Amino acid sequence: MGLLKRRAAGASNAATGPRLAIIAGGGRLPVRLAEAEPGAFLVSFEGTPCELPEARLTRFRFEKLGGLFDRLRAEGVERIVMAGGMARPQLDMKQVDRKVMMLAPKLMAALGSKGDDGVLRLIVSILEDEGFTVEGAHQILPEMTARPGKIGGPALSRAARGDVEQAQKILSTLAPLDIGQGCVVAAGQCLGIETVQGTDALLRFVGETPEERRPGKGVLVKAPKAGQDLRVDMPAVGPQTLRAAAAAGLEAVVIAADRVLLIDGPALPDLAAELGLAFHAVEI
Repeated sequence: MGLLKRRAAGASNAATGPRLAIIAGGGRLPVRLAEAEPGAFLVSFEGTPCELPEARLTRFRFEKLGGLFDRLRAEGVERIVMAGGMARPQLDMKQVDRKVMMLAPKLMAALGSKGDDGVLRLIVSILEDEGFTVEGAHQILPEMTARPGKIGGPALSRAARGDVEQAQKILSTLAPLDIGQGCVVAAGQCLGIETVQGTDALLRFVGETPEERRPGKGVLVKAPKAGQDLRVDMPAVGPQTLRAAAAAGLEAVVIAADRVLLIDGPALPDLAAELGLAFHAVEI
């Protein structure tokens, strides 16, 4: 049985090392990170939904990156993790500071013509050029990923294993186009691909597919795109994903071992069993 990873004994957090800043978006992941690193400096951009307490958050405009970098240094921050859902920034050129003005040509080019991977790679390079170390949530919370094997629920059927292989081929083919991190396949037929709308929208779409057009129950496969920087854009699966997959009539959810974040991981094995949903991690 594939087990959720355990934090190694004595693993260090910000209390024993350089201070961490959490640049937070929506969802539970920033909350988990803040719990694991209580001394972290918490940052979120204005207008970004965030579940962290507003009293602890420092809000910045994306157009004021220079001020953000100065504040991070003043707070003794050396490490940065970006976590949670964030919309693409919309630059208001009337608000930009000197730092963003210098970066504007690269930022505008990335926002105008590149996919999410390209934008995120640019942001990482900017942070690293400013002297910060960018880390992934999985490096701080290694227990949030899974080793290969069954996580919960029943074993994969023979049909499901074939669908997993087909979904891997589809995702591998689409990876250079920077489209998405998920795919649903039933009896070898693609029922849907995750796009910018996200996994929940994909599963709703699949669930609305008429029975006569569905050759089987189907499998959701979640995996990062080839070359994706997992420090800033690792796929995630949580209770909502499992419930939505079951509601869509799927028989299994399969994730890339070690490369997909498990939100509320300890609850997922029992939930998968309750839903009758095969939940497995495989090498992809």
